[in-house]
Amino acid sequence: MRIVELNADSKKDLLQNLLKRSPNNYGEFEGRVNDIIQNVREKKDEAVFDYTKRFDGADINASNILVTEEEIKEAYDKVDEKLLSVIRKALVNIKKYHEKQMQNSWFTCEDGIILGQKVTPLNVAGVYVPGGKAVYPSSVLMNVLPAKVAGVPRIVMCTPPGKDGKVYPSTLVAAKEAGVDEIYKVGGAQAIAAMAFGTESIPNVDKIVGPGNIYVALAKKAVFGYVSIDSIAGPSEILVLADETANARYVAADLLSQAEHDEMASAILITTSHELARQVSQEVDAFVSVLSRKEIIQKSLDNYGYILVAPTMDDAIDATNEIASEHMEIVTKDPFHVMTRIKNAGAIFIGEYSSEPLGDYFAGPNHVLPTNGTAKFFSALSVDDFIKKSSIISYSREALAPIHKDIETFAECEQLTAHANSIRVRFE
Repeated sequence: MRIVELNADSKKDLLQNLLKRSPNNYGEFEGRVNDIIQNVREKKDEAVFDYTKRFDGADINASNILVTEEEIKEAYDKVDEKLLSVIRKALVNIKKYHEKQMQNSWFTCEDGIILGQKVTPLNVAGVYVPGGKAVYPSSVLMNVLPAKVAGVPRIVMCTPPGKDGKVYPSTLVAAKEAGVDEIYKVGGAQAIAAMAFGTESIPNVDKIVGPGNIYVALAKKAVFGYVSIDSIAGPSEILVLADETANARYVAADLLSQAEHDEMASAILITTSHELARQVSQEVDAFVSVLSRKEIIQKSLDNYGYILVAPTMDDAIDATNEIASEHMEIVTKDPFHVMTRIKNAGAIFIGEYSSEPLGDYFAGPNHVLPTNGTAKFFSALSVDDFIKKSSIISYSREALAPIHKDIETFAECEQLTAHANSIRVRFE
């Protein structure tokens, strides 16, 4: 990995390079995605089946697009008991964590005035699960369980089938364990369009969540407004903030845990120690030579891997907040104090035994996180994403009487005379 002195110029170059990975720069694909969406919107099932044959090589039709109970049972027979046990343990942790996020409706009553907020779960949630380069049963749990905890009564899932028309067994098992109601064999932009607008087989949903490739990301962007979405996720990223007390081998291993996702993933170390920087670089080289996805890792590191050496911890923290990484690890002598100064990060891992994959799979917090600097204004997927809040307002005549002139004055200031009149008529 390249070692660079952290200064204003190097920080600017890094930020500009990272922005190249943003989904907002995928314009060359937008035309194709829009064509797919429009075709699905017009031709519904016919278009979905055609695209599934064309892109996935699977013969899917109205009779087999919905995963059956028999297919789910077959999946359980194929999944190793050890993996099933781990899925169930992780499910408990994820559910417990998200239950802490639950919000309740509330009301205040005073002198003829009732104000409040009514919390209602969404009616139908749509979950997209990729099926291309890798299998992600963990993403099934992370996207479905917040919706279940929120009380969403119907959760549908779309995931691409293999050429044999089957879905990965571990994906099906994770979906069943998490409580998905319906699973459809369709992927890509066509799946997003189907969930947004509905087809003869697939229901339209209120919100679409879940990761995907460039086509999925752009499709979610295109249908936003017709439905809600979680985010337009970019490639994965990790930033480790460390001082001279950090274990170089641990840091190197954690950086590579994200670099292996794809060639556009980003792995950054910011440290105040030149010696740690040198050691981490050596450890990275040693690991890459033996890891199974070394070609992907090397391209990721060549394009978006950095070791930045900061003059002071203050400078390191400032740079960390500007980068606003998806995953952020703090490995310093006083990590909890440093944590209080971190403003922008999707998830913060504290201490040398809180490795990023702990959050990906098992600890409980959601691993669906903001990328490409959007941690400055977005949060992790949560129960809040699957509820909506309605304001409650109720005034008696006696409560409205002392203030009706104030409301009329406001309305007349804005030249909205009908607004003023709707209050005035009650006191004529």
